[in-house]
Amino acid sequence: MECTSHKENKAVVIKVTGRLDAVTAPEFDKACGNWIDQGETCLVVDLAGVEYISSAGLRCFLVLHKRLKAVAGTLDLSGLQGMVQEVFDISGFATLFPVHPSLEKAIEATG
Repeated sequence: MECTSHKENKAVVIKVTGRLDAVTAPEFDKACGNWIDQGETCLVVDLAGVEYISSAGLRCFLVLHKRLKAVAGTLDLSGLQGMVQEVFDISGFATLFPVHPSLEKAIEATG
C-alpha cells in the first residue's frame, strides 16, 4: 500500500493505492492520525487506487470517523470501485460516509 497526502483548499486529501488490510492498516491510521493531530478536521480519502480492503481496513474508517466526530470534523470518500465499492455497500459503510464519484467532487463538497 502507498499512502500520499496533501492539503487542498480546506481539505486534506489522502490518496491510497494497493491493499488496505491488516498489514497496511496501521500505516494508513498513522497517516490520517498525523493530520488530525495537527488540527485538521476535514479529510478526503481517495480510494480509486485501492484494489482490496479487509475488515481491518474498514475498522480504520470507523476509528477515523470517531476521531473526527469528536472535533466536529468530516470524512469524505471518493473513487470507490469494484470490490472496494461492493465491500462498502454490503457492510453499510457507504451510508456512514459521504461517497463521491470523483476526487474533484469530494473536494468541492468540502467547500
